Amino acid sequence: MTHESGKKGYEVGYDEAGKVQIIEGVARAAVEVPDQVRDAVALEGDCTAGAATMEAAARAAGKSDILDQYAKDYPQGPHDQPQSMCPAFGSLRVGLRMKRVATVLSGSACCVYGLTFVSHFYGARRSVGYVPFNSETLVTGKLFEDIRESVHDMADPDRYDAIVVTNLCVPTASGVPLRLLPKEINGVRIVGIDVPGFGIPTHAEAKDVLAGAMLNYAREEIAAGPVQAPVGGKSDRPTVALLGEMFPADPMMIGAMLGPMGLAAGPVVPTREWRELYAALDCGAVAAIHPFYTASIREFEAAGRPIVGSAPVGYNGTAAWLMNIGEAFNVPPAQIAAAQNAFLPAISEALKGAQINGTVTLSGYEGSELLVARLLIESGADVPYVGTACPKTPWSALDAEWLASRGVKVTYRASLEDDLAAVDAIKPDLAIGTTPVVQHAKEHGIPALYFTNLISARPLMGPAGAGSLAQVVNAAIAGKEKMDAMRAFFEGVGNGDTAGVWEGSPNLRPDFRAQHQKKLDKMARAAKAEQMI
Repeated sequence: MTHESGKKGYEVGYDEAGKVQIIEGVARAAVEVPDQVRDAVALEGDCTAGAATMEAAARAAGKSDILDQYAKDYPQGPHDQPQSMCPAFGSLRVGLRMKRVATVLSGSACCVYGLTFVSHFYGARRSVGYVPFNSETLVTGKLFEDIRESVHDMADPDRYDAIVVTNLCVPTASGVPLRLLPKEINGVRIVGIDVPGFGIPTHAEAKDVLAGAMLNYAREEIAAGPVQAPVGGKSDRPTVALLGEMFPADPMMIGAMLGPMGLAAGPVVPTREWRELYAALDCGAVAAIHPFYTASIREFEAAGRPIVGSAPVGYNGTAAWLMNIGEAFNVPPAQIAAAQNAFLPAISEALKGAQINGTVTLSGYEGSELLVARLLIESGADVPYVGTACPKTPWSALDAEWLASRGVKVTYRASLEDDLAAVDAIKPDLAIGTTPVVQHAKEHGIPALYFTNLISARPLMGPAGAGSLAQVVNAAIAGKEKMDAMRAFFEGVGNGDTAGVWEGSPNLRPDFRAQHQKKLDKMARAAKAEQMI
């Protein structure tokens, strides 16, 4: 195969007819799961059995390799369970956003209901498949047969390019072997993944689980022969694949900044359709905009693509990122300087016209927290604390170093307690964070903004991002007087179980409180005993 000048790794070959060469699945011998393992999970209350019990069951059922890889890719922090929504929501959302991709869940009915509800709450416009089970089908192994039958029934190449099957906690703990599903059925790819709450810390990282699995599948297809070309055809310039979900305008702005260097923005991973995976793997380098996509990065590195961390945010961030991207493509220094000179003055002017005067604490689970902190600081804000639910990786090192040099404390794998303690200790003019952080701040009269809906839903890159945060942040800080007025109005109405207006003293029933506390103490002792075992 021929190589483009200066391009690392193997080439992606596209067939002229745009037809995918299907890899025939190879049947594997069935793997028996010990009955006592399935019984332990099925009889101990399904997903209420506890994380330690379920992980032990999963390992005994042959899932050790998967769990060990997850532990390596997504190391846990001070909390051993997610403190946000079920992690499977992340992978579910990735699948539901893709054209011609069907999603099937295998898990407890309550989990599937919750995941389906929240996916439609966030705008999903298609159905979520579900393979139900009970203790009998779980223990006998019929659940796997039901899953296999369901994907055979669904595998219509006129409707789907791929079907994603996801094991939730109980099927994973019981060893339901999705790896034994056919690789393809009637030309429809079958992608099976395990996304247990006891193995994946956050739903953000679950996005990487599915994105990485799809990139792995696509990479095998590329190795087998020509694949579908992108809808708009192959770019006539070397491309930069963008890793991590972002505001829709950001990829276009990144593309504009790459133009003077003779480069173009490639697909955003997670992708919106299957053939974009090929174009992403056909890039010259990968921009790890969100630095926690460990499995996806592993696939890009296997394809020989260099990884560039950080992102073009603010003046300093954009200057450094353009230089690093240019060096990855061996772009002449003069062209790199041309790209910098074309956009840095505009960014500088935008920052000057959108200054923020105040102290801000920042926390979230999107993976872009460090980037947002950089932009806030360059906008004039004082940001003493940044908490992210995501782990520390090599691709966020530049951002962490930049923030540390400005006295910012960055806490990776931050727990809710970390974020709340920062708000209480610093008493900022504005707290940006998750829902409970926002609630806690407002209860104390501190203006607060929800990171996901009000910060992530704005452009961050280049000149467009430079002035995007100031308006909403300054408006929130200016609302301090309203917060004080509201606190004064509701002063004396109580809080917690004494909330409300009482004519007399509320009946607190300390006996009920003591009884409930005993139950909590007993559960805590049981959990600690499991950890010791």
